Amino acid sequence: MELSTVWFCLIAVLWVGYFTLEGFDFGVGMLLPVLARDDRERRVMINTIGPVWDGNEVWVLTAGGATFAAFPEWYATLFSGFYLPLLLILLALIVRGVAFEYRHQRPGATWAGWWDRVIIVGSFVPALLWGVAFANIVHGVPIDADKEFAGSLWTLLNPYALLGGLVTLTLFLTHGAMFVALKTEGDIRHRARALAVKVGAVAAVLAVVFLVWTQAHTGNGGSAVLFALAALALVAGLLMAARGREGWAFLGTFVTLALAVAGLFVALFPDVMPTTLADGLSLTTSNASATDYTLKVMTIVALVFTPLVLCYQAWTYWVFRRRIGVHHLPDAELEHGGPRPTASPA
Repeated sequence: MELSTVWFCLIAVLWVGYFTLEGFDFGVGMLLPVLARDDRERRVMINTIGPVWDGNEVWVLTAGGATFAAFPEWYATLFSGFYLPLLLILLALIVRGVAFEYRHQRPGATWAGWWDRVIIVGSFVPALLWGVAFANIVHGVPIDADKEFAGSLWTLLNPYALLGGLVTLTLFLTHGAMFVALKTEGDIRHRARALAVKVGAVAAVLAVVFLVWTQAHTGNGGSAVLFALAALALVAGLLMAARGREGWAFLGTFVTLALAVAGLFVALFPDVMPTTLADGLSLTTSNASATDYTLKVMTIVALVFTPLVLCYQAWTYWVFRRRIGVHHLPDAELEHGGPRPTASPA
């Protein structure tokens, strides 16, 4: 196997990790005004992702860096053509991170309320736009013979791409609701589980339409298998949620996202960014890759550091594995704005 193919697979793995892990972060953020009845429950929801949200974002940073180093032509065309959507995603991630850190700095409902709105918007924008971006990558965009994007912002807002955005939005909402049900106690747990089933049903319909459309346009045998398994995993997750099995339900949405993203990359290969122009040039793992020497160095570095990062993140999830509820918030913290999002829910 060529190193360019290896790195295509590794970048796919990074995006699988990002969507499965950061996906429930986005879902929890968007569900703050829906599931929480008061400020204490909002703090509980934020604390469920407090210890892990920043670690989950490392996956997208690594994916971007790996794309820049392994496929510079892909990176250049992608970030020039998708400049505005990616800029909006970046800004949303920045202000969302600031909101997590600043929300607790001052007491008062007004202060916390404004930062809650920032968290909601900062979660909604990436959840929608990542789907739009990936749908355009898989479906193809106008790329000319000079490997340059030849479209506009309106080119990206086509029906297929907008459907992709709705799919990621609803799947992340379902994934986030499953996570809240898994990590909380009391009424909020039951509300989250019930909401996950309702939103998940909508997500299932949208996802099936999107995956069938993708398969018909650019799919192959491998992507068909992965898409079918993703659909089955989502149905199984919703059934487990309806039966009160939160752990299996969360695993179902986790596997759904993993298989769906993997299926998109399988459908895309060997292209990394297909063109829709008759006289254009599709970017592939061959013509968009870096030199063999660069890929060799990157492979050695990845073999050394990737296991260490995975072990550290797994350890983080193990340490903060307990359920939390409003009774875990000390009275002193309730009076002064609540605990830091990155604090242990002890």
